[in-house]
Amino acid sequence: MRYMLLIHHDEAALAAAPQKELWADYGAFNEALAKAGFAGGERLQPSSAATTIRVEDGKADILDGPYADTKEQFAGYFFIEAADLDGAIDWAKRCPSSRYGSVEIRPVVAAEANWK
Repeated sequence: MRYMLLIHHDEAALAAAPQKELWADYGAFNEALAKAGFAGGERLQPSSAATTIRVEDGKADILDGPYADTKEQFAGYFFIEAADLDGAIDWAKRCPSSRYGSVEIRPVVAAEANWK
């Protein structure tokens, strides 16, 4: 099954982390993903670069930054294949950002699924 690992971390905690160790850990994680046949993930700019759109009653509100005021911000993602949720959990636990926030695991709906 295909899963998406959504990385959420506390930007301040990540900035305070030992950077050399963090990026070495990410290098090892990306290398392990590549050896397993997965493409690298995508890293996002900080939440301060976000723009959020919400439409209510036909009127669009445009907000600078993320809409939710939370401790953790969406930071990036990876797509993986795993036999089951336990396999996806194993990959999520290996992700360095799991130490600075959370990794949300979502099954991906198959492209051939009926959207009706």
